[in-house]
Amino acid sequence: MNLTDDRDLAAPATVAVVFGLMAILVAIDLVTDVLGGTSGFHVLLEGAVVVIGLVGSGVFALRVRELVHDARGLRAQASDLAARLDASQQEARKWRSDAASLISGLSAAIDQQFTRWELSPAEREVALLLLKGLSHKEIAEIRDVNETTVRQQARALYRKAGLSGRNDLAAFFLEDLLGPRS
Repeated sequence: MNLTDDRDLAAPATVAVVFGLMAILVAIDLVTDVLGGTSGFHVLLEGAVVVIGLVGSGVFALRVRELVHDARGLRAQASDLAARLDASQQEARKWRSDAASLISGLSAAIDQQFTRWELSPAEREVALLLLKGLSHKEIAEIRDVNETTVRQQARALYRKAGLSGRNDLAAFFLEDLLGPRS
């Protein structure tokens, strides 16, 4: 059940009210039957219906209370997550803004290296997507090509660059950015 709206509580609340009304109406009928003189079996039967109505009303009322509590918790959690997301997005925008010239320079340097390696446009695109951490399957989906094609283009760019694979490609560009190893 989606508890984003109080209307989601309408069904269990309605059932609780219906059970309660049923119990009250049957109880009134039971009193009139007892005053009018009825059999013990009939009193027992209607008494059971009253008890069932009261129990059902109570069970559904407790469920509504539980759902209201859960909904409040979920709303609070959603509000907290929204605030954290907003803070993360602001932090990311600030980082991008602070690093814009560095990122631009890095992009240009990567592009120059691709030119030195004489990569084709397709190989350049595959290389950039590999550097972003995408899998061959994801790259194939993005580029709307077969995964085998992506693998062949990746092997060709590794060969032209003199690298052994994806890790060497990432290390080629990132090793010096991360500073010396301790």
